[in-house]
Amino acid sequence: MKIDSQIFTSIDYEKDGKQIGHLNVPQSLNTAGWANYFIPIAVIKNGEGPTALLSGGNHGDEYEGQVALLNLVRDIQPEQVQGRLIIIPMLNRPAALAGTRLSPVDGRNMNRAFPGERNDTLTGLIAHYVSYALLPMADLVVDIHSGGRSLQFLASVNMHNLANKEQMKEMVRAASAWGAPYVFIYEDVAGGGLYPSYAESLGKTTLGTELGSANQFGTEMLHIASHGIRNMLRMYNILTDKPFEPPAKASEVVAALEQSDYVMAPVSGIFEPFFELGDQVESGQTIGQIFSTELPFAEPTPVKIRTGGILFSRAGFPLIHQGACIATIVRPFSLT
Repeated sequence: MKIDSQIFTSIDYEKDGKQIGHLNVPQSLNTAGWANYFIPIAVIKNGEGPTALLSGGNHGDEYEGQVALLNLVRDIQPEQVQGRLIIIPMLNRPAALAGTRLSPVDGRNMNRAFPGERNDTLTGLIAHYVSYALLPMADLVVDIHSGGRSLQFLASVNMHNLANKEQMKEMVRAASAWGAPYVFIYEDVAGGGLYPSYAESLGKTTLGTELGSANQFGTEMLHIASHGIRNMLRMYNILTDKPFEPPAKASEVVAALEQSDYVMAPVSGIFEPFFELGDQVESGQTIGQIFSTELPFAEPTPVKIRTGGILFSRAGFPLIHQGACIATIVRPFSLT
């Protein structure tokens, strides 16, 4: 396969078996005029069938997907696959190594870099290769996220509200196979260039997740990530190690489709929450308050909400900055 990309790899995407290697991203550094940055990639293929493109570490401080996919590569053998798995556990590897949301190499957010360009910074080069080399091969696209250091989430599999309702229904069906408590339909409130948005625009069955946060990283969230992605692959008969089992409890489909569902901090300071995740809140209610660090004995600033529903996320760290999202409010959503 030949595409117009600066990235190259020794991986043969058409070869049966399990291949473990890396994407070579050309770089020129102060310490090495000729250099490559290595992005780990694995391909497990067996005969004809659908292709699933799976990634984690789009944001470097979100490790649930990285761990789940590293275990998947280690555990799954080609004879347990019908079709092809393309797995990139650390899509933004520089950020994963640094434990940061953005790449320390070029300061960019991988999830705002799509579709990227052939001549771009490191982040954009990776996005360009994924967009033009890997996505055309994929039938199913999964990019595993969590709240990282910035937000705490109720565990969910997520997507956008698409005009193509048949595509949307299929994505909700795929998301429900995970067995996460929620399927979350969200809006972009921090700019364009998202990986899921680009994949959705190509008509791909595309899923993201929000599995807790850095503070919630543990066995529960890792189980949802690992068991969920395997069960979904079984539903599509890409993974044939055991039969697909519908989750014992159906996911609740919720959405945050209004701008005011995303509550931004009115001032900087220390955020004191008044509610727990999953609580019902009402429009006009004060969900917390922010103490000034410059004037600590001044009256704290109340945080009032303009929509009601379920408190779905809140700030992952108490010290927050003005304009940062400190809460998300969702309500039940129906496809009909």
